[in-house]
Amino acid sequence: QNNSYKQANVVILHKSLADDFEKFCHANDGPLPLLYRSKPGEWKCPSLSSNSDIRTDCLQYRIYEYGACTGTSTSLKDYFDQLKDMVTFYLGCSFSFEKAAHKVGVPLRNVEQKCNVSMYKTDMPCCRVASFCCNLVVTMRPIPEDQLEAVVEATYPLKDSHGAPVHIGNPGLLGIQNLSSPDYGDPVQPHPQDVPVFWACGVTGVEAVSNCKSPLAFTHSPGCMSITALKNEDAPVHNSKEIPMVHCISQNPLHYSIASETAVRKIRELESLIGIDPGDRGMKHLCCQDELLKTCLSLSHARSVLITTGFPTHFNHEPPEENDGPPGAIAMAAMLQSLEKDVVIVTDQRAMGLNKKIIEDGVQQGVLKTPVPLLSYQGDAAESALMFLCENGNLERPRFDQLIAIERAGMAADGNYYNARKVNIKHLVDPIDELFLAAHNIPGVTTTGIGDGGNELGMGKVKEAVRKHIKNGDVIACDVEADFAIVAGVSNWGGYAVACALYILNTCEIHDRYLRKAIGFPRLSKKANWASALPSITKEEKLLKILIQHGVRSGVTASLEMEVDGLPFYNVHSVIIEKLLEQIP
Repeated sequence: QNNSYKQANVVILHKSLADDFEKFCHANDGPLPLLYRSKPGEWKCPSLSSNSDIRTDCLQYRIYEYGACTGTSTSLKDYFDQLKDMVTFYLGCSFSFEKAAHKVGVPLRNVEQKCNVSMYKTDMPCCRVASFCCNLVVTMRPIPEDQLEAVVEATYPLKDSHGAPVHIGNPGLLGIQNLSSPDYGDPVQPHPQDVPVFWACGVTGVEAVSNCKSPLAFTHSPGCMSITALKNEDAPVHNSKEIPMVHCISQNPLHYSIASETAVRKIRELESLIGIDPGDRGMKHLCCQDELLKTCLSLSHARSVLITTGFPTHFNHEPPEENDGPPGAIAMAAMLQSLEKDVVIVTDQRAMGLNKKIIEDGVQQGVLKTPVPLLSYQGDAAESALMFLCENGNLERPRFDQLIAIERAGMAADGNYYNARKVNIKHLVDPIDELFLAAHNIPGVTTTGIGDGGNELGMGKVKEAVRKHIKNGDVIACDVEADFAIVAGVSNWGGYAVACALYILNTCEIHDRYLRKAIGFPRLSKKANWASALPSITKEEKLLKILIQHGVRSGVTASLEMEVDGLPFYNVHSVIIEKLLEQIP
């Protein structure tokens, strides 16, 4: 490896395939940043080196015939006649960013160990163009945990050298089974406290050439790139005012996500807005910073989400429900649906009919675009929770990546369920807590609780603070812990904040690229669809009207009510929704 000069991956194809391969590079510019496309039969590349000759520039070439690698060579001069009709593509290489990482003090284990970098095939399909299709190939460098942000910040601007990482954490999430057996390159030994960090790799082009099965093609041998005359420090930097930030979103499996500093700041502002305590009940003592951010980063990576709600406050009425919870649940479901995730709502068997009507009316009123499937959970047997959460109870096949409880009655330490006034409402509550308890033992499944009193499902994460600072907290505190606990003055606000934060994340270019693994095209064309799923005062009023029509009453913040168009509406409610929407870019 020569870390002083910029290196290039090389693909040489028949001219009839050149246009399609160029489109393939543009469609997958993370692994295939195109530095130069030659004319047919052009050996030189003056923009990269004044004395280049692609027939001998690489230390070793691979020869492909009808997709099979039929040999290697240190020179292509024997193919003089065939090369006249062939086009050379020079693609950026990750070795070129190693100097930038070294400059900020990040140790590179492959350099220390004097070996080639490890390269792996993933199970992530690139965006197909004509006959060019393959899965993404990545390089892996073990990076000390406390320097993850430094290495992301150093590599992010270097788009011609693959830019920022596409995955940080457990290799299994990319379909890589064994780090000690790379598909290309050498195994690299990590140090304690190192985290595997993966960048898109130009060897993706080698895989694409193999799959297209053309009669004759050449590539560099992995690790034997063409060395240009350009110094790495002269490499063009794509200036951006944005700074990427790294956050751990799961320990089992280990998983980090990336978002811009601007997006993180806006989400922290959302968290601050919903932390207002209108009833002055001591909620500020329960708040932990970045629970909203981590929940939404986790949701952003999820494919399937379970939402549960239902707190029977008015236990002497039929229905006993309060109107805090369902609107927030529907706001989250609407945004998740617009982001093309599978969503279900789970609630008590006795409330299934009511919730079905609320969802049907919500679709009719335009609050939801499509109905959300409704499920109930009874917990009849010891294995019920695992069977519900996983296909045939198999821990390796979970049906949901994330469980969210919003204003859902949570079990206290004595096994009962209490409202804020210490009244036991266990007879009205199905054991949905069991799902959250079981989820802790399923790798890759994350849980979140959203609450405003400390007695809600998931608030076990802050139960000591609930016992200390909330009235009747020693009795009512929920004992069931979630991975993340979002505390809000009114639980619905937490649901609205989740919907707004998801919009902010998915319109963040840095986060979008990380989600896509830098393959395919940015998804920002769907921005209008996501925006139409955002909560609004109009949607809130429509939902409250639907709830009232079905006999649902106000919750514990009833003393703060005022009339808005003849509807009960918290006097601070519309202000909070407006302020949340002000953070939307």
